[in-house]
Amino acid sequence: MDEKQRTRISKFLSFVLRHEPASIGIALDAAGWVDVDALLRAAADHGQPLTRDELSLVVATSPKRRFAFSEDGSRIRANQGHTTQVDLGYEPAEPPAVLFHGTVKRFLSQIRDHGLLRMDRHHVHLSADEATAHAVGSRRGKPVILRVDAQAMRNAGHVFFVAPNGVWLTEAVPSEFLSGLESG
Repeated sequence: MDEKQRTRISKFLSFVLRHEPASIGIALDAAGWVDVDALLRAAADHGQPLTRDELSLVVATSPKRRFAFSEDGSRIRANQGHTTQVDLGYEPAEPPAVLFHGTVKRFLSQIRDHGLLRMDRHHVHLSADEATAHAVGSRRGKPVILRVDAQAMRNAGHVFFVAPNGVWLTEAVPSEFLSGLESG
């Protein structure tokens, strides 16, 4: 399977496992899991044929590690980024002192006024390193990297979680905990 095919499958999985499972006639359980065989059948029925080996390869080789199999390999879910109602069951975690968020200049005014908001997702996504934030911001243009004073947020009572793929999650980041906003 080439990179183009892996990307196509990853985008398809992101869509159905994070946003629109009903679009192919599946339902996620309360924790976001779906039976792998049911997913494969539904994908094929909706013009997206996929083998278990192809699915396993996409999950194993995804640089962002967006998906995870259950311990017994019978179920799959997205690690974060849902707009559907799920409870991923992540426990609060102690973040590093500084986290990062990649964005683009056109959003800086809104971020200055309101901070980072989760919008339709369950959480704001943050990175532990600037390189990852740069890659995330680059998807929409020339990136601007914001620094998040996670230690001060934690001290102020904000709760953080970390997904299995290393993405840090929090409800919102008020602008007073951000630096780098002057880039715009």
